[in-house]
Amino acid sequence: MTAIRPLAAAAALLLASALSFAEDVVVNAVPLDAATRSALERAYGVPLVPGRYWYDTVSGVWGREGGPAARQIHPGLRLGGPLRRDASRGRSGVVVNGRELHALDVAALQRCTAVIPGRYWVLANGVGGPENGPAQFNLAVLCGRSSGGAASNTRCDHYGGGQFNCSNSRTGIGMIGEGGGKGAVFVDGKVLMTPN
Repeated sequence: MTAIRPLAAAAALLLASALSFAEDVVVNAVPLDAATRSALERAYGVPLVPGRYWYDTVSGVWGREGGPAARQIHPGLRLGGPLRRDASRGRSGVVVNGRELHALDVAALQRCTAVIPGRYWVLANGVGGPENGPAQFNLAVLCGRSSGGAASNTRCDHYGGGQFNCSNSRTGIGMIGEGGGKGAVFVDGKVLMTPN
């Protein structure tokens, strides 16, 4: 009987460890399950650091909850719940893909272009515009020019009337705008989403 108690205690400890492993990475207020966490770690080749994060499925940008953007991964991953406006605890009046930008996000953008409070959509390749409107800017191009950094891998052809074709040879992500806010996002030649 006494040998069974330590085995039961060890089994309970292992179960508790497995459950905490699955819940120690939270994305958009929803804990990642162990299978999703393992898949992400395999795909990106790095262990996920326990913590609370936000993730923008449209742009692929992510950061720690309450903070600015940290990095970018593939857009469209099914991670966590919906992105909340207060995910970064921003008070900037600049809302991108539903998240109000943190002051550090706005400061980074101001190095590239004027930042005007409002609601915007921005895709993974940096193409964006006013919410429910056509593409009007390409952050990858704007920030590549003004920062003196390396040349952007994003190429855009503009045809007028809101019609354009942008693609990034490095990421395989592109967008076609048909004017009037209509268009599509492509990843490796497959339609992923439309901007509205």
